[in-house]
Amino acid sequence: MKYDIFFSISQTPVDGVTPSESEMFHNFFEQVKAADDLGYGTAWVAESHLSTEVQKQTSQPVVPHWQGEIGLNTDIFQLATHIFACTKNIHVGSAVMNIVCNGGPIAAAERIATFLALHGMSASERRRLCIGFSAGRFQFMNRAYGIVPRDEMEKIAWPALRGQVFAEACNIFLRLLSGETISSDDVQTTTLTRANFRSDEHWAAVQEAATHCGYPDIDAITVPNRWQFETLKIIPQDFRRDLLELVIGSHDPALQVAVNQLRPVKVFNLSITRPEVIDATHARMAEAFHADGGPWQREHMPRTVMVFINEQPGLTPEQRIAAAQAEARKALGAYWTALQGTLDPKKVDQAANNAIIGDAPTIAAQIRARFHTDERLMLWFDFFNHDSERVIHNMTAFAQKVVPLIEGK
Repeated sequence: MKYDIFFSISQTPVDGVTPSESEMFHNFFEQVKAADDLGYGTAWVAESHLSTEVQKQTSQPVVPHWQGEIGLNTDIFQLATHIFACTKNIHVGSAVMNIVCNGGPIAAAERIATFLALHGMSASERRRLCIGFSAGRFQFMNRAYGIVPRDEMEKIAWPALRGQVFAEACNIFLRLLSGETISSDDVQTTTLTRANFRSDEHWAAVQEAATHCGYPDIDAITVPNRWQFETLKIIPQDFRRDLLELVIGSHDPALQVAVNQLRPVKVFNLSITRPEVIDATHARMAEAFHADGGPWQREHMPRTVMVFINEQPGLTPEQRIAAAQAEARKALGAYWTALQGTLDPKKVDQAANNAIIGDAPTIAAQIRARFHTDERLMLWFDFFNHDSERVIHNMTAFAQKVVPLIEGK
């Protein structure tokens, strides 16, 4: 089993106190250096864009109940430069980078090329940049960059069409990273059919709008490419591709297969995923994973796990377990309240419980019972917790007390 660590850098109030941005970054670097010393494999950092607080004032607020800022990392490349400068062994990952906004897939590919050209200047460098990529969770971030419906048909089709926009972005992004020279004429086109929609009613509404907008075929609606460009190739071209790991943040089976026709792309496990979806993904990727990546391994799908561990001195095991359970109820309650209305209740009801709670022996037993021995876990210690000393204490307790119990040492 592999042990990574996940950082949210989420500037939210806890017990009525919201740290400053400077305090948040200070705590983060204190914790990532501790993670490196403790032997965690990869530091995955959440990405966010634009003020969550300000978006509540707009006409289409997507997280109206969230207090503070969902995250302060807007640029994994700048952050990774500082992480690599102050650590020795830990890899750095984006969890996850939005390749649709902030310049789109072409700009994203070129930023990666530039970073790896610089990061890999030393032939002895072995620390990887692990790019988890997606279309972003919250639409207000994409809307600011012009990723919006372009006509009435697209407006009505948008719940389904935005996934196709991401698929187009993936095609551009991966081909450029592979060193191809392409134009938008070389990129896949998007065609909407009944199969893209959940109901006959929605599809009929899309077809009606397509008729009014002048689309020639309303049974297979060809949508113009989102990104239009003449022949281009990114620079730098000779960058250290061996230091790049790509992980897609999507549970769309067809897209997981499609991206692996271009190059090896692993799968980022989102916070709430049903066990049957996880098992189906492993089965599918065993067949679809690009040959250049070697055989598919379970560790190729890192899994986010919230950790509520209490190994505070002076408490009995029963008191530690009770305290951990109280901490988990408080933090998880605040989280669900903040995201009220943004998650499908059915998905929440069907979701696997991805929190592990208790003292070291209890948590070790929970991990052994829930996870395959070949998993890669992204352990989330800073979840609604700004007490950096306690976060590091918990990270240490897991590494020094839980891991040996799991591994039978």
